[in-house]
Amino acid sequence: MNVPYIVSLAYQYADNLAFLLLAALGLMIILGVIDVINLAHGELIMLGAYTTTLAYHRAHLPLPACVLLSFIGVGAFGMLLERTVIRRFYRDKLGALVATWGISLLLSQGMLLFLGPSLIAVPLPEWTLSYAGYSFGGYRLLLFGASILVVLLAWWIFYRTKFGVRTRATMQNPAMAQALGVDTRRIYLYTFAAGSALAGLTGGLYAPTTTIVPLMGTTFVDVAFITVVVGGGANPILGALTSSALLASISAPLSSAFGTFLGRIGLLLTALVIIRFLPRGLSGYFQDLQRRRMAGARS
Repeated sequence: MNVPYIVSLAYQYADNLAFLLLAALGLMIILGVIDVINLAHGELIMLGAYTTTLAYHRAHLPLPACVLLSFIGVGAFGMLLERTVIRRFYRDKLGALVATWGISLLLSQGMLLFLGPSLIAVPLPEWTLSYAGYSFGGYRLLLFGASILVVLLAWWIFYRTKFGVRTRATMQNPAMAQALGVDTRRIYLYTFAAGSALAGLTGGLYAPTTTIVPLMGTTFVDVAFITVVVGGGANPILGALTSSALLASISAPLSSAFGTFLGRIGLLLTALVIIRFLPRGLSGYFQDLQRRRMAGARS
């Protein structure tokens, strides 16, 4: 057994898992609660990376403070978007697609006009670990830890707070939740803001690892949508975690053996297979399985 290679593959798996999870979680939360497909998600990630980069180079803030600023700033921007644009299209899914696509164009082209084609990147922290001739980036391991921490925090909010209870009620039956006194418009506002904030956090965390250009969001949004399709919106937290874990187990060995391009092809083929046999995604399948078990227990 080649232990060093297994350790290297596990490192790549953790790196892929973190990337998929952070890229898709905000998008999946918005889809699961609001039932809106946000085509501007990649541009919100780009805004987070730009915020971190500008704060680092021009305000000379430490990297953790820059990432926190991206989280708060993009979340506030998402709240503004929901109030001015998104809430007008809750009953018009096609209109929401067109509106968010238009927002994505405005953000990417606006950033190109005002700040130029690129920015000086944030330097990658020089944290490295070595094992049996392999060198591992410590910052990538930090990203993996951050992704798990974000999921745990989202799970706690979703299942252990009053806001989470009201959010799940709004997901299941908005009209009934509103009749029981839940302010569904406020739930939608906070949900879109939270999804945007997670996109900003993703951009801030990955700013040191990528080239800062106006179209950088496309690097994230393609795998984010694949992860969302595989996970489904029935349970955003479970869907994001299970789909990321499954897809990382496919992309990591393929990318290691054949390169990143074939790793992405593997993700796409997996999504096609999941759509064919599980139209509601993994979270929808688990939800249906739980309902069948409960029905069987009652009978």
